[in-house]
Amino acid sequence: MNNPTVYFDNAATTFPKPQSVLSSTIECLERYCGNAGRGSHLLAMRSAEAVFDARDAVAELFGASPENAVFTLNTTYALNMAIKGIMASGGHVLISNMEHNSTLRPVAKLASQKKITYDVFEAYSSSRQLSSKDVISNIVSKLRADTKMVICVHSSNICSYSLPIGDIGRFCKRHGLIFLVDAAQSAGHMPINMQNDGIDILCMPAHKGLYAPQGLGIMLLGEGVRLETLIEGGNGVNSLDIGMGKISPERYEGGTLCTPAIAGLCAGIKFIQSLGIETISGHEEALWRRMYANLSSLSRVRIYDEAHVGSILLFNVEGKDPDDVGRYLSQKGFCLRTGYHCSPLAHKALGTGEGGALRASFSLFNTDKEVDMLCEAIRGLCEA
Repeated sequence: MNNPTVYFDNAATTFPKPQSVLSSTIECLERYCGNAGRGSHLLAMRSAEAVFDARDAVAELFGASPENAVFTLNTTYALNMAIKGIMASGGHVLISNMEHNSTLRPVAKLASQKKITYDVFEAYSSSRQLSSKDVISNIVSKLRADTKMVICVHSSNICSYSLPIGDIGRFCKRHGLIFLVDAAQSAGHMPINMQNDGIDILCMPAHKGLYAPQGLGIMLLGEGVRLETLIEGGNGVNSLDIGMGKISPERYEGGTLCTPAIAGLCAGIKFIQSLGIETISGHEEALWRRMYANLSSLSRVRIYDEAHVGSILLFNVEGKDPDDVGRYLSQKGFCLRTGYHCSPLAHKALGTGEGGALRASFSLFNTDKEVDMLCEAIRGLCEA
């Protein structure tokens, strides 16, 4: 490829990573990458310190306790652990119409096995703006006597729409419902506090807005929340016990942790704190506005969810298959995601139609010049 690579797929994983994240990850691999919690020797203890430091950092950032910060493979694993751990005894679940397949599929699987039932409530409408009161009313309309849990994504992975999680969380607290939030697209981009927002379980990736390497997810549990285990194995605690024990977080962490990524996560959180989430989100929103201003002048470009500004802009080019547009832009050196983005419910809510759409997702490291270059490439395609 003769063109320079310009990366606009940060909703999948952020790239590049901050230098401090790279340095911390490499330092772990080179100097102390023992197996945390699996020995009393120097390298195992140093690794355990790195793991604790990361638990402490992520708990502080999101209003949780370090002992309730559980490390997983990714957000999908975290959501599966939370959903199946809470719903092991059955019941009814409510999910929003903006959910990713990492929520929809495990819920649908449990329902297909007759273990639970579920309904989808409207959190987004393409025909009108829903207020927080409207969203709560839509939840109420789907409640049943055996409803146990409400699940919603905080911010969509295909547009910049965010759900009113604080209002939903407080509603759930008043009615004794478990509130599970998927923060895959909001962690590191938007302020979240589990206590203030009434969140019982918060799931997120390390490799997106928290800038860490891939292969690491986080499940944060609220005080008093206990799950049935999804994964059993060695956890470094009481090896003679046939069960996983009751101590969190080790109860939920069967097997070896990804210590290098955890070290990178700690550095990523410090990087975010050094700048402030408002600075990061402000930069991304400015890029969104710049791209919107450029593309909205093109008659053949349709932009979805124009009312919400954030780190993701979804669009299509009239008369062009989104995959074809994506390949064209890739040949020009631009990295975007096309199709349905593992979110058929959200695409249906936005009305993107057959083939889905193209997603440009921004990070702190994108620039005005890169946005202008992308828009010029799209303009050229429209005028061809």
